[in-house]
Amino acid sequence: MNIPRPEHPKPQFMRDSWLNLNGPWDFEIDNGRSGVARRMMEPGAPYSMEITVPFCPESALSGVEHKDFLYGVWYRRTVALTEAQLQGRVHLHFGAVDHTCTVFVNGQEAGRHTGGYVSFWVDITDQAVAGENLIAVYAEDDTRDPLIPRGKQSEEFFSHGCDYTRTTGIWQTVWLEFLPAVHIDRFRLYPDIATGSLTVVAQVQGAEALTVRAAYEGRPMGEACAESAGGSVTVTLPLAEKHLWEVGNGRLYDLTLTYGTDTVHSYFGLRSVSLDGKCCHINGKPVFQRLVLDQGFYPQGVYTAPTDGELLADIQRSMAMGFNGARLHEKIFEERFLYHADRMGYLVWGEFPNWGLDHTRPEAVYGILPQWLEEMERDFNHPAIVGWCPFNETWDQDGRRQCDDVLRAVYRATKTADPTRPCIDTSGSYHVETDIFDVHDYEQDPAKFAATYPYDGPFFDRFAKRQPYGGQPLMVSEYGGIGYSLSGAAWSYGNAAQSREEYIARFKALADVMLNHPAMLGFCYTQLTDVEQEQNGVYTYDRQPKVDPAVFHAILSRKAKIEE
Repeated sequence: MNIPRPEHPKPQFMRDSWLNLNGPWDFEIDNGRSGVARRMMEPGAPYSMEITVPFCPESALSGVEHKDFLYGVWYRRTVALTEAQLQGRVHLHFGAVDHTCTVFVNGQEAGRHTGGYVSFWVDITDQAVAGENLIAVYAEDDTRDPLIPRGKQSEEFFSHGCDYTRTTGIWQTVWLEFLPAVHIDRFRLYPDIATGSLTVVAQVQGAEALTVRAAYEGRPMGEACAESAGGSVTVTLPLAEKHLWEVGNGRLYDLTLTYGTDTVHSYFGLRSVSLDGKCCHINGKPVFQRLVLDQGFYPQGVYTAPTDGELLADIQRSMAMGFNGARLHEKIFEERFLYHADRMGYLVWGEFPNWGLDHTRPEAVYGILPQWLEEMERDFNHPAIVGWCPFNETWDQDGRRQCDDVLRAVYRATKTADPTRPCIDTSGSYHVETDIFDVHDYEQDPAKFAATYPYDGPFFDRFAKRQPYGGQPLMVSEYGGIGYSLSGAAWSYGNAAQSREEYIARFKALADVMLNHPAMLGFCYTQLTDVEQEQNGVYTYDRQPKVDPAVFHAILSRKAKIEE
C-alpha cells in the first residue's frame, strides 16, 4: 500500500519500532454527536465513507472534501499486531486532531485529548491484543465556540478576508510505537556554547542507566552516562568539537539516548539566543530577523502538506526570496517542518492559533494555557525556534477589552516553562508584559511608514494609550501585505500594486526603512504565499513566484544597520 506522508513524524524522538497508520480509514460524519450512543466504535457499526489519513475531511487529498461545518467525525480501521510487539508498552500517537478527541481500541475507551494543534499519545497496552485490533477515533470541533481557538479557520460558511477553509479531525500522522516497560518518556536539551557541552534532562520510567552519545557528520563527539532510579535523570556531555548552529547553516549533531533496552534517536543544535539592548543575538552576534509570515496552508491539503518535501520546499522558497526565518502564524506547525528549519538554519517563532478564543473572558485561560504548555514541551529542543508568541492581535470584542490577567498569566507561564527564549505576549496589540515590543503596520505609503519610525526619536504607536512602550527591543512583526494578484481581483491589505514594477518598488522602500533603522530588531513581511482569496504573498497559492526571487533576495539580504 502506498502510505501518504510515510516519514517518521518526530525526527527528534525516533524509535526504530514504529508503525505508520496513515492511509485509508473508514469515515463517518456525526453532526448530531450521537455516535457513542450508536456504538460507532464497534465492528458492526455502519460507516458510509472512506478517508485518507492524515488529510482533513475538508481537503481534496482526503477524498472526502466536505466543506460545510463538521461538529463530529468518526474514523475506524483495523491493525494487526504480533505477540512480539505487545511485549512492552504500545503507544498510539496522533500528530494533531482538531479539536477534542476520544480514542477507542477494540470497543474500549483508551484515552482522550483536548487541543486541535498539539501532538499526543495514548497508551493502549491494556486494550491491544495479538492479531486484529479495531481502532476508532471520535473528534468534535466547533469553530464558533468562543472558548475553542480556531486560528485562521473560517467561522463563516465561506472563506473570507484572512480566514480560510476549516480543518476538522485528524490532520497529522497517526502511528503506533512499541517500547519496553523501562524507557525514556521525554527529555530536554540544554546546549552551552561557552563550554561546548550538552546537558540532557530526561524523564524516565524504571531504574536503569541513561547513556548519551553525540556525533557530528559521522564522527564521535563524546559519550556520558548516569544512573537513575526512575523519574528524572541529568547527564552533561562535553563535546569533542564545537560546531555552532547559525542562520543559514544548521550544523546539527546526531544524538542517541539509551536507557536499558530503549534507544531513542535524536539531534541537537549548539546555539544561544539572547536580547542585548535593541538587538537579538544568536551565539552572541547581532542578527536582524528578516521574517516572513507563513500560514501553513496548502491548496489540496489545507492544514497538511501533501508531502514532506513540500515542507522543506516552503523554507527553501522563503530563503530564495532573502528571508532568514518565519512567524509560523496562527498555527502550530508539524514537527517535520521544524526539523527542516533546524537543518537549514532557518529562524522561526512558535505561535498559538488564538483567534476564535474570547480573550476578554477570564476563563479563556483554560482554552489556551494547557495546550500552549504542551506545545512548548513538544518543541522546546528545536534550535530553529528563537521565540514564543502565544497570542496574536487581541482586539476588543463586542466592546469588551482583553482580559489583561489572561495575557499576563500566559506570558509568565511561558517564561517559567522556557526561560531560554524571548516571549511576545500578544503580537501587534495590546501588550501587557512582553520581552519584545512588536507592532503591526500595513501602511502602504513608504514615506508615511518611514515617518512612524524615525531614526532619531521615538516611534509613533497608535495604541500608546493601551500598551505603553517600556523600552523593549522593537520589531514590526507584520507589515507589507502588498496586494499583487496574477489571477485578477483578490483581497489584500490596502491598495494593491498595479504593476510588477510598482510591487517591487514598494517592497524595497518598506524594507529599507527597517533595514536602515539603528534600533530595529527585525521585521516580518506578510506573507510567503497567497492563501485562497488573500493574495498578498510573494508566491501564489500554488507556489509560483510573483517576481524573480533573486530580486527580493538582493533587497533583503544586505547588512542591516543593527548588524553593523
